[in-house]
Amino acid sequence: MSKKAIVTGGSRGIGAAIVETLTREGFEVVFSYLSNKESAENLVQKITDQGGRAAAFQLDTSDYESAVNFVNQAKEFLTEVDVLINNAGITRDKSLFIMQKDEWDSVINTNLSGYFNVTRQLIGYFFKNKRGCIINVSSVSGLVGIAGQTNYCASKSGIIGFTRALAKEAAKLGIPVNCIAPGYIDTEMTRQLPEKHLEEIKNMIPMHRIGKAQEVADLVSFLCSEKARYITGQVFAIDGGLTA
Repeated sequence: MSKKAIVTGGSRGIGAAIVETLTREGFEVVFSYLSNKESAENLVQKITDQGGRAAAFQLDTSDYESAVNFVNQAKEFLTEVDVLINNAGITRDKSLFIMQKDEWDSVINTNLSGYFNVTRQLIGYFFKNKRGCIINVSSVSGLVGIAGQTNYCASKSGIIGFTRALAKEAAKLGIPVNCIAPGYIDTEMTRQLPEKHLEEIKNMIPMHRIGKAQEVADLVSFLCSEKARYITGQVFAIDGGLTA
């Protein structure tokens, strides 16, 4: 019987790599998108053409009722849920002294409160069934401070604390809760950086290269496999040695 997973923010970048990897490995997957319906539909079609099974539904993680509706749709499609991967997030980078309140609120509400909003819909289900797996996507920005990202760093640090606390709540039921912290990964966002800036970033990374979304997806795949059942409450940096 195939396993079934929910992935938030799965239409592009790291999220899309996670969705594709899990479906190739036999998972049935429901993933969310915020506004790019076309990318989501294209990914569903690609997976279907490859013999997999997936569906995409709209979700604004910052809105609690949106999370309720999304998880209900996901449950209806999947009938069961084995894995939750919280990945959806946004950036609104700006120095604090010129940051507006809505730029702070939108990042905290989406990146941190959004993880609560979605996880809250499934934690009782996992506890009742005494099974499940939760993986939260943070960032190296949650491990080290980065100028111009006070809102983003706060949200990603919060995810790490959220993960560690929930892992202790869920451990007695054998439900692992872990966190990954990607560094600079080859996505649409990094591809938009000026070449000079990109080279400076590579020079800071001990491996002297940008990571691949597939490498992140492979780590997620391992953490939601039976091989990782005794691993919980951990934060895995995948950053080429940047935070070593």
